[in-house]
Amino acid sequence: MSDQSRYDFIVVGAGSAGCVLAHRLTSDSRTRVLLLEAGPAKRPTASVIPLAWSTLFKTDLDWDYQTQPNAGLDGRTVYVPRGKAPGGSSTINAMMYVRGNRADYDEWEALGNPGWSYDEVLPYFVRSEDNSRGASEFHGAGGPLSVSDLRQPNPLSKAFVEAAVQAGIPRNDDSNGAVQEGAGLVQVNQRREKRHSAADAYLRPVRGRNNLRVLTGAVVTRIEFDGRRAVGVRYLRDGREESARCEREVLLCGGAFNSPQLLMRSGVGPADELRGLGIEIVLDLPGVGRNLQDHPAGKILVRSTKPVSLMGADSFGNLLRYFLFRRGPLTSNGAEAVAFVRTRPALEHPDIEIIFLPVLWLNEGLTQPTEHGFSLAAMLLKPRSRGRVRLRSADPLEPPLIESDHFSDAGGEDLRTTVEGLKIARRIVAAPALAAFDGGEIVPGSAAVSDEELAASVRAEAQTIYHPVGTCAMGSGEGAVVDARLRVRGLEGLRVVDASVMPTVPRGHTHASAVMIGEKAADLVREGQT
Repeated sequence: MSDQSRYDFIVVGAGSAGCVLAHRLTSDSRTRVLLLEAGPAKRPTASVIPLAWSTLFKTDLDWDYQTQPNAGLDGRTVYVPRGKAPGGSSTINAMMYVRGNRADYDEWEALGNPGWSYDEVLPYFVRSEDNSRGASEFHGAGGPLSVSDLRQPNPLSKAFVEAAVQAGIPRNDDSNGAVQEGAGLVQVNQRREKRHSAADAYLRPVRGRNNLRVLTGAVVTRIEFDGRRAVGVRYLRDGREESARCEREVLLCGGAFNSPQLLMRSGVGPADELRGLGIEIVLDLPGVGRNLQDHPAGKILVRSTKPVSLMGADSFGNLLRYFLFRRGPLTSNGAEAVAFVRTRPALEHPDIEIIFLPVLWLNEGLTQPTEHGFSLAAMLLKPRSRGRVRLRSADPLEPPLIESDHFSDAGGEDLRTTVEGLKIARRIVAAPALAAFDGGEIVPGSAAVSDEELAASVRAEAQTIYHPVGTCAMGSGEGAVVDARLRVRGLEGLRVVDASVMPTVPRGHTHASAVMIGEKAADLVREGQT
C-alpha cells in the first residue's frame, strides 16, 4: 500500500534528533513532514517517573540489543538498551544532561567538518535549553528542553562530591560551563520532577500541526531510490508493508545501530558484504557501520553503613509522596553526581568520568538490590577501541550484529586508563565524607589490589554506559559516510541526523549532543532549500 500524501521530508525515527527535526521543520507551515517511529505511541506511567528508568529496559520501549561476545570482556556479551518510542533513548535513559568538552567539538571540525567547532555548536546547545538556572554565556532559558537541578539529592551523592573535593578534585557545579573538570551534582532533563524527553520537549507541543504526520508502530525496512536519489521509504505497520514518498529529503534518525542497519539493508554500505546477503547495491560506501565507539566503564560497589540509599525507593509511601507532592527518592535520576578527572597530570582534558549512584547497580539495573550501598562507575571518556555494526541477514526484522570490541586497542591503553579510573574512585571512597558510609567493598573487593587484579575485574564486570556513536561518521576521509552538512556522500536527498554521525564520541553523554545535532541539522536542511 502506498501513502498518496505529499511530503517534503520523511524523518525516520522519533529519537533525540528526529523530534527536533519534526519540530523545527514544521515551523514553516508550507513544509510537510512525515515522522515514522517504530515504537508504540502509548507510554507507561513509569516512563515519567525519574527513578523508574531501568524498569523500562527489556520492555516494548526498548530495542533490547545484545553485542556479540567481546574478547576484551572475557568473551561476555553486553546488553545495550535503545529507546523504541517517541523520544528514542531519551525516554528510557538516566536523564543526565552532560554535553562533553570543548575539545570534542573542536576535534570534529579538525577531522574535516567545518561548522562543528565548539564555538559554532554552542549556540545550538543554548537554543535547545530551558535551564532552571537561567540564561548565561553557556546556557539557555526558554528553549524546548528542560534542564534542571535535582530536587532532593541523596545524602550519599552529596557526600561523594565532598569526598571528591577532599581527594583533591576541584568542585564544579556546572560541567557544561567554562570548565568540565571537577566534581558536582548533575543537571537532568526533568520538568516539575517528571522526565522531560525529546518527545516531551519537541514533539508533543507540535503534534497538532496540520503539516506534521506522525506514525508510530512503523518499522522502516528500506529507503527507496531513483538512481542515486532517495525518494521515499518502505515500512511495516500493523502487519502490512506500506510506502511513502517525499519531494525533498529522507532524514535518517535511527541512531548508531539502526541508521547504518537501514542504509545497508537499502544497498548503501560495504558492497561485498551486502552482495553476500543478496542485497542489490545502490552505492559502495565501506564506512557504513564501522567506527563504532561507546563508553565502557569499570565499577566499584560498596555497602553502606547507613540505610540512606535508594534501595526500596518504590515503596507505597514513596509512590504517594511522588504523585501527590513530586518529592522523595523517586525524583532521583539514579545517577546523581559525577567527577571528571585526568588520570595523568600531563593530560589537557579529563579522560575518566566517575559516575556516582546512591544505590547498588546490579546486572545493568535489572536486579533489585537487597542491601543498602552505592556504586561508582569509572567511565572511559575517549576510547581508542573501535567496533562495528553489520547485518545478520537481509531480513529487515533481524537485529543488527553489534561488535562493540571494548578494550581491543592494540596498546591496551583503554584498559589501563579504566584501571586508573578505579583507583581514583577508590581514593574518593576513602576520603572522610564518603568513608563514613563505607561498609565494605563488594566489587572488585578489597582483595583486588594490583593493576592486574583490577584489570581482571574490569574485564569481568565492565558494561557500556549506553553512548554508541560513529557508525555513519561525518568527515572527508575515506571512511566517512556523511559530509559536514550530514548528506550521505555520493547520494542525493538523503541525510543522517543522529549520534551515528559523530566522528568521535564526546567526553559526555550523547543525548545532549544528539539534540544539538538535530538543531543544527534543521538549519542545514532549511539552508539547502533556499
